[in-house]
Amino acid sequence: MGLDIRKPIGLLLAVIGAQLTVFGLAGEDSIYQRSLGLNINLAWGLVMSAAGGLFLLWSRMGEKRDR
Repeated sequence: MGLDIRKPIGLLLAVIGAQLTVFGLAGEDSIYQRSLGLNINLAWGLVMSAAGGLFLLWSRMGEKRDR
């Protein structure tokens, strides 16, 4: 197949997820009072990193199958 967008999407999600995770870990607790004390940046950063990892794994499996 000529066009495979799984790798760029996976990289994009992984990078943005890593940035959100770092911001969530380094951020002050006072900014999370509006979200009932939940660290939304950390939670969604982990979700996006996992989704990016799954896309990259899926892309890798597709490359092996095409050989």
